[in-house]
Amino acid sequence: MVSWNRSTVTSGDVELAVFELDTPGAAEKRPTVVLVHGWPDTHHLWDQVAPLLGDDLRVISYDTRGYGESTSPEQVQAYTLDLLAQDLFAVLDAVSPDAPVHIVAHDWGSVQTWEAVTTEGAHDRIGSFTSVSGPNLDYLGEWARTNLSRPTPGNLGRALSQVASSAYTAFFQLPVLPQAFFSTFGSEKNWTEFLHAIEGTPRENVSFSPTLREDMVSGLRFYSANIREKLARPNPRPTAVPVLEVVNERDIALRPAIYELTHTHANKLWRKNTRTGHWLPYTNPRYLAETAREFITMIESGASSAPNTIDRARRLGPPQKLGGKLAVITGAGSGIGRETAYALAQLGCEVVLADINTAGAEETATECKASGVLTSVYPLDVADTRAVNEFAETVRKNHGVPDIVINNAGIAVAGPALAASDEQVDRLLDINLRGVISGSRAFGRQMVERGAGGHIVNLASAAAFTPSRDLGLYAASKAGVLMFCESLRAELAEHKIGVTAICPGIVHTNITSTTEIAGTEDEAGQRRRLDDFYAKRGFTPDKVARDIVKAILSNKAVVPVTPEAKFGYRSYRFFPWASRIAARQKLTK
Repeated sequence: MVSWNRSTVTSGDVELAVFELDTPGAAEKRPTVVLVHGWPDTHHLWDQVAPLLGDDLRVISYDTRGYGESTSPEQVQAYTLDLLAQDLFAVLDAVSPDAPVHIVAHDWGSVQTWEAVTTEGAHDRIGSFTSVSGPNLDYLGEWARTNLSRPTPGNLGRALSQVASSAYTAFFQLPVLPQAFFSTFGSEKNWTEFLHAIEGTPRENVSFSPTLREDMVSGLRFYSANIREKLARPNPRPTAVPVLEVVNERDIALRPAIYELTHTHANKLWRKNTRTGHWLPYTNPRYLAETAREFITMIESGASSAPNTIDRARRLGPPQKLGGKLAVITGAGSGIGRETAYALAQLGCEVVLADINTAGAEETATECKASGVLTSVYPLDVADTRAVNEFAETVRKNHGVPDIVINNAGIAVAGPALAASDEQVDRLLDINLRGVISGSRAFGRQMVERGAGGHIVNLASAAAFTPSRDLGLYAASKAGVLMFCESLRAELAEHKIGVTAICPGIVHTNITSTTEIAGTEDEAGQRRRLDDFYAKRGFTPDKVARDIVKAILSNKAVVPVTPEAKFGYRSYRFFPWASRIAARQKLTK
């Protein structure tokens, strides 16, 4: 059970219950972080987060006015954001009068902190602000007006999506009815079941205040006092306080699009998108604590970047859907791996590049760095399972748990299966199949443990569903990848981790020039003719990279890329006999 030491801070006519985490044996001189809760919580929202921060931070929380052990004024106008911001500054002055304080805030706690950080002189008192599931209402009003004043299908779609997500706020502002509803149904048991149903919040080990029912009713004043005024007459103001927006992509109440204009007002803005829901302090306290500590450490040290992808400092443009994520790519020294690295770097991902050919990977890294992202290169032979596992641990230690993993490394063996050597077969399967399985398992375990979702992309091939007498071994390795992806996708779905099998057809990469061809005396000549044929086809790896990015954004299961791959995928499903007849044709002559 977490232990808090209670004190009281006065703000005007309100007495605020302030709590400091009891951390026996911790160093005295530590940066101070204040945790601010939202509706319908109290400081108990942070019971699981606070101990994870206590080793190297002095942790403070408080019950905001209207909640828990703090004063609850009756008048709605006692809950306007300017008064809530004054409360926050009163707490900061009391707990750390001589040094700036870091703030981590959720829901309405974040909304009122936005009011504070946009107050003149706030950067002298607030060292950083980690915002979780709570927008600046002035920025939100400006965003809504912008989208509605330019009624394109995209703008209207984003606006209507947010209106639907926020419909509950209209109910909360009605007279009598919401108060009666929460007075009747606002029990701890009902609230626990509701949170569990909407986003899987645990039924156990979740702390609520004994005053939960009363807090639900009292907190409704926050909505009545602020939402209509702010949305009708927004007054967006800038802030010089460093801000990290933790954008929960599965937030039931707030769509990611509403943060599109934050960068125009916050000149020290970082953003971290994650496939999590609104109640992150309950569902994944460790992830939130690690994210907040990482950001605070970065600000305290004066560094311009930090591990685990909080590195998109002082963004000068609107947010990108993959911006700030960490991507690991194997086989990144050329071809599809290289182009995918370029595409992800241009979208703001930190990229970790691995290849047995480190010189090629370094060339890829040079171009990625030109996009302004952190880029690292590691040597890796994916056929070595131990090396893959060690590589995954190195990435975790040096960069954090990746959000995206592209298992791309592969080779090809053509010619009759009966003519290939055992060594060729072993090497092919070790790289194409076992390498994919090893990478998926090593990084998949990390993603599951972190609990914040992710995406794994494995390179299969159109050969997985296009039988060929000359590509039997290669086809077998890629068919294994395809079925492994389908099965792993089902296994990881409950963890919000997507898995995609990319199935290109004839793509001109250096794999064709290095393909081993069994059962021929003119291997070099046949390889040259095969490479020439692929070159004339003209389908380049950058086009595959674009489809990989689309697959990540849309969480597609199987993606046939080239026209012949799309045809082959459907042909094998609906006319397998035709595929078997076509398989008798020789590719190598």
